[in-house]
Amino acid sequence: MMNPWRLRLLSQLDTLGTVRAVAQAANLSPSSVSQQLAVLEAETRTQLLERTGRRVRLTSAGLILARRARAILDHMDTVETELRGFGQEPAGLVRLGAFQSAIHTMAVPAVTRLAREHPHLDVELLELEPHASMPALRVGDVDTIITTTDFDELPLGPDLDLVPLATDAIVLVVPAEHPAAGRGAVDLAAYADEPWAFDIPQSYMANLALRLCRHAGFEPRVVCRFSNYMMTLQHVEAGLSIALLPALAVDHRYRVATRELAAPVTRTITAAIRRGSPPRAAVRVVLDALRHPPGLPLLGRERRTEPES
Repeated sequence: MMNPWRLRLLSQLDTLGTVRAVAQAANLSPSSVSQQLAVLEAETRTQLLERTGRRVRLTSAGLILARRARAILDHMDTVETELRGFGQEPAGLVRLGAFQSAIHTMAVPAVTRLAREHPHLDVELLELEPHASMPALRVGDVDTIITTTDFDELPLGPDLDLVPLATDAIVLVVPAEHPAAGRGAVDLAAYADEPWAFDIPQSYMANLALRLCRHAGFEPRVVCRFSNYMMTLQHVEAGLSIALLPALAVDHRYRVATRELAAPVTRTITAAIRRGSPPRAAVRVVLDALRHPPGLPLLGRERRTEPES
């Protein structure tokens, strides 16, 4: 019999690439992970790993088992939940990962409604940006995510099912007293000499803002980097910088002004789950609650996308 926990370790090795990374994700030592994978080889009577220098990689059989393991584990979760809640309403734990600006606008309202309508359902909400949420979904650390299909650095693949939710415009954010705090769309080239607030390096918004500035013909003078949009808005409000942010991220409690871009840019907000066996009832209920976020434009047939770098 194959142990599900060891199957999960093998699946994580396929996704994360190294035993050390799997150990960190599982809160184990690398030697413990190696020992458990060796036991799995004995259980399956198949060579699953091979050594290349100081590292190990999956054999062809290991790759097949690792990728089948995801569907096996998902199916086991589904059966276990259905047995626990047989003949009852959706119940159990659903782990939902969402990027920062979607938490208070989409995830929290959905979880609030679900708590009222399905008292036996528990939703664990995790803040995960797209570069982190997609790997977390693939290795089974979360059950569904709110992400964007526009994150080119880590594209969504055929192993995930997508549920389009809404579109969100990228806007220029300036202090309330800034000369640009008026009406109408703006050309980013006019702000080439301004101090800029950026997200942390290699994040979705940092990469997008850099591409948009370069497309406008200038290299931005970045004076601060924050992983929290509230800190960015405080910095802009103080008159210390301007920023490019998703409209969802702009909290109107801050004294800032937003301007649309002359060349409109939008991002597509999408829920995603692992492809395979049908999602368990609790996951389906969470997806249904996310489908119609209040106050957001539904996904349109046509949209303008960011320019190519």
